[in-house]
Amino acid sequence: MNTQEKNIRLEASNVSLGYKQAPISKHLSVHIPDKSFTVIVGPNGCGKSTLLKGLSRLITPSEGHVFLDEKPIQHYPSKSVAKILGLLPQTATAPSGIRVKELIARGRYPHQTTFRQWSAEDRYAIEEAIKSTHLESIVDQPVNELSGGQRQRVWIAMVLAQQTPYLLLDEPTTFLDIAHQLELMDLCYDLYKKQGRTIVAVLHDINQACRYADHMIAMKAGKVIQYGAPEKVITEANMKDIFGLDCVIIKDPVSNTPLIIPKDNRKLC
Repeated sequence: MNTQEKNIRLEASNVSLGYKQAPISKHLSVHIPDKSFTVIVGPNGCGKSTLLKGLSRLITPSEGHVFLDEKPIQHYPSKSVAKILGLLPQTATAPSGIRVKELIARGRYPHQTTFRQWSAEDRYAIEEAIKSTHLESIVDQPVNELSGGQRQRVWIAMVLAQQTPYLLLDEPTTFLDIAHQLELMDLCYDLYKKQGRTIVAVLHDINQACRYADHMIAMKAGKVIQYGAPEKVITEANMKDIFGLDCVIIKDPVSNTPLIIPKDNRKLC
């Protein structure tokens, strides 16, 4: 573990991650700056989601350790981790017949005990999560009757209701139209910038990643190729190396962040 870094609560040290004895990443080390908006990017199958699952304790490294506050995350009780890390996986399945508000309320489970059940704090957290994701009009509907985009917002609301200092989101904009994608990214940015929460997200839209993130991790074939500020990570050379993409990079006229413009290699007739 790199103890020289300051403000690092969550990190992976020399981990090998994968499934059924087939490692996707070997001897991988990353750190997540505290109170940052970190986005993990890379081509399909490079290990982005696997890394996120390792950081969230959803899978256990076959080698190395994930550390939370300098202690191996596997050594914490499950509820203790759930009070610090909120995870939105890439695919999630709701129990049959459960309604929107009931599913969102499950985000409060880590905060409840035998002697502390529902409180005003729980109700407030749920209502705030519903408002933040604009679900007020469908709170009584069964989740399995919603559109893909609506269901995604319900899952996001459940994670928000958990009120953890860390939010780990695996492709959170999946199924969302462009307006709701930007709305979600604005919400995540506010959680990071105004509330001091740490956001870690896997995203495919690199231009969105550049606009919102202050820290990026670029992966290829299970390895970290580059990390740091978007201006350092997203370069023409890295886009060619990591994605095989010929492009030019200009400044986004709105956000002043890197904006990727793919080159048109088609021959004009």
